[in-house]
Amino acid sequence: MPTLKEFVEKLPPDLQQEVKDYIEFLLEKRHTKHKGKLKLDWRGALRDLRDKYTSVELQHEISKWRNGIV
Repeated sequence: MPTLKEFVEKLPPDLQQEVKDYIEFLLEKRHTKHKGKLKLDWRGALRDLRDKYTSVELQHEISKWRNGIV
């Protein structure tokens, strides 16, 4: 089975550049994925609504807000 390098070498230069660009994109995407810890600064933002809605009802309300149905 041909190697990746052999496949790429068979491509014309413009497509070789596309492959290179795509590989750089994938590497950058992978690198930026693992930046630091997850921030939870939003935690507790809906605390005042916990007695008014169940978690399922709150999900439905949020869906309405997102879709502009309010």
